[in-house]
Amino acid sequence: MLLEALGSVLLGFALAWAAAARLSHRLPDRRTVLSVGPLAGLFGAFLTHSAIGPGHGVTTVLGATFVASVLLSLLLRPTRRLRRSAA
Repeated sequence: MLLEALGSVLLGFALAWAAAARLSHRLPDRRTVLSVGPLAGLFGAFLTHSAIGPGHGVTTVLGATFVASVLLSLLLRPTRRLRRSAA
């Protein structure tokens, strides 16, 4: 259980760091992104572990990675292009 939590936090941080490096123009402050990633990974591990039970370490970490990527994607802002209407 401890290794699942630690692995989930590290993968969440890695996802947050990659997102902050590649999509910095579309994300809020870097500190926000780097704190949401590990917390989302830990929450994802808790959620997945609660849903499928003990003994599924790899599945728990994969579920935590999925939840972390979904929560990080919610931080994305739209691009700044303005569209003109035809009317």
